Amino acid sequence: MARTLVFFTILPLVFIISVSSANPDPTPSEAHKELIKFGFPIGLLPKNVNGYSLNTSSGHFVVSLGDKCRITLPPDNYLATYSKKITGKIVENRIAELDGISVRAFFKWWGITGIRSSGENLVFEVGMVTAKYPSKNFHESPECEGKKHSSS
Repeated sequence: MARTLVFFTILPLVFIISVSSANPDPTPSEAHKELIKFGFPIGLLPKNVNGYSLNTSSGHFVVSLGDKCRITLPPDNYLATYSKKITGKIVENRIAELDGISVRAFFKWWGITGIRSSGENLVFEVGMVTAKYPSKNFHESPECEGKKHSSS
């Protein structure tokens, strides 16, 4: 009798958890909204943002992801990885002191240290080297690769 009671008590909880995780909230997170406020497209961050904090006086921020994330960045299909925690400093049209995002280029992993929004373009900084890409390539927040959701 006790086993049956435990089973029927836990079963609805499992169902509620699986339904809520199967339908992620399509609205942008606070971190995505802050990107827009500072002049950046939301596609700079993947969809799996769990938390975000910003010191409004210094611009220092912390973005927490549910897990590490791999995505392919447009338009040149560079593989990028996001750590569980991304930190940096954001001001109008500029992200500096960035830590937690790396990109694979020339057979090596490089940390993206800053991003500037310059008109219709984004300028990515990797140390002293920069690369410019159209910001229209980042209008949608990407899904992490390997995180397929079933449609049933």
